Amino acid sequence: MSMFDSNVWSGQIFTGRWQAAQGGDAPVVAPATGAEVARIGSANEADVAASATAAARAQRDWAAASFEERAAVLRRAGALFEERAAEISAWLVREAGSAAGKAAFENHLAATESYESAALASQPIGEVLRTAKPRLSLARRVPAGVVGVIAPFNFPLILGMRSVAPALALGNAVVLKPDPRTAVSGGAVIAEIFREAGLPEGVLHVLPGGGEAGAALVADPHVRVISFTGSTAAGRKVGEAAGRHLKRAHLELGGNSPLIVLDDVDVEHAVSVGAWGSFLHQGQICMTTGRHLVHSSIADEYVERLAAKAEGLPVGDPEAGEVALGPIIDAGQRDSVHSLVTRSSQAGARVAAGGTYEGLFYRPTVLADVTETTPAFAEEVFGPVAPVIRFDSAEEAANIASASDYGLSLGILTSNPMRGYELADRIPAGLVHINDQTVDDEAVAPFGGVGASGTGSRFGGTTANIEAFTETQWVTMRADVARYPF
Repeated sequence: MSMFDSNVWSGQIFTGRWQAAQGGDAPVVAPATGAEVARIGSANEADVAASATAAARAQRDWAAASFEERAAVLRRAGALFEERAAEISAWLVREAGSAAGKAAFENHLAATESYESAALASQPIGEVLRTAKPRLSLARRVPAGVVGVIAPFNFPLILGMRSVAPALALGNAVVLKPDPRTAVSGGAVIAEIFREAGLPEGVLHVLPGGGEAGAALVADPHVRVISFTGSTAAGRKVGEAAGRHLKRAHLELGGNSPLIVLDDVDVEHAVSVGAWGSFLHQGQICMTTGRHLVHSSIADEYVERLAAKAEGLPVGDPEAGEVALGPIIDAGQRDSVHSLVTRSSQAGARVAAGGTYEGLFYRPTVLADVTETTPAFAEEVFGPVAPVIRFDSAEEAANIASASDYGLSLGILTSNPMRGYELADRIPAGLVHINDQTVDDEAVAPFGGVGASGTGSRFGGTTANIEAFTETQWVTMRADVARYPF
């Protein structure tokens, strides 16, 4: 039987075992066909409360377990992601509209995240401090307790796992709320992987659900840390609610990432980089190249070549054959993308390629004659749209790139890497890639944006993960009981 047989979890939520949700159930729909391919439980406020309470109980024993035991579970999870790669990728293709390559890459990242998190369990947990008194003084990291993870639809597996795995490795329990549109690849898959990996019952809960479930998770007193990935608008609400409840919120939000193409590059190579940055997974990535800033001397050639590249990319159902772009996740998101393209055209931008769709399949789109006020340039599109604007000097490029509330990722293409490095110093961004596009992620590297893109590097790498999912505790110890004058 398949590890992810829907008969096991159909219409249910995961609390260490599969059970019916008090909130009922909901369909899992393939965006490429509109067909219902499964059903999953839909958690409500009562489900969240029950899971948070159970997770808090289970967390105490999990935190007390040997670091070797925790690491072993994470290593087994990594191996299972590799062993079950074909099944997991199939769900990512079917449910998230992922092209085959993107699905395979996402599963690889989930395995890598598991292995890297296993190594977290054995990291030093503190330091010895100097003290002016006759005692031992320590600062140590202790588990936060219960971590609430709210993950989005676009890369549902890895954007859940990059919080779930390190939080578990560091001794926390986790309540994961995947987006209901991708509740299998972003939820059921993770639950089944950790169940088979030997994670004790109750340490991980997977509760697909809507806004009610998310709000309940943020508010629940048992949940001490919230890890949220999603839109800036939703992230502001999460951050405000977390602040009211005096708990930490790690927010990885939207972006409108610039790719700066300087005048000394090979245009053909630059176009390949730009196309990948804008069109990968239909542009539904927070790091997507949302703004192409191209030197005026090569801008015409860049637009012409990028438009030709876009026209030649196959778009269709990734389950039916090899394609470069699959479907937009749903009609609401497609209409949002098309509205931005239409408003941009009406504002004077030239549609050099694309701008059309059939069903949820949106053609990769290139916009020329763009200004800083063009809607698809000024706003996050979250679709396969590449707006191109011209600049005449590095100073102008830096000013245009910086004129955004977002600050997630930055790409700079140049034959002189130090020139790019110096330019990057003038542009706020959490991630900088010299001679590469804006979309990248590694489990060993810190990840996060500034400004409207989030609260900084809160994921990835040893330091960021330990800071994200533990608390600092000061401990002192004397040889005998202290004496005071009264």
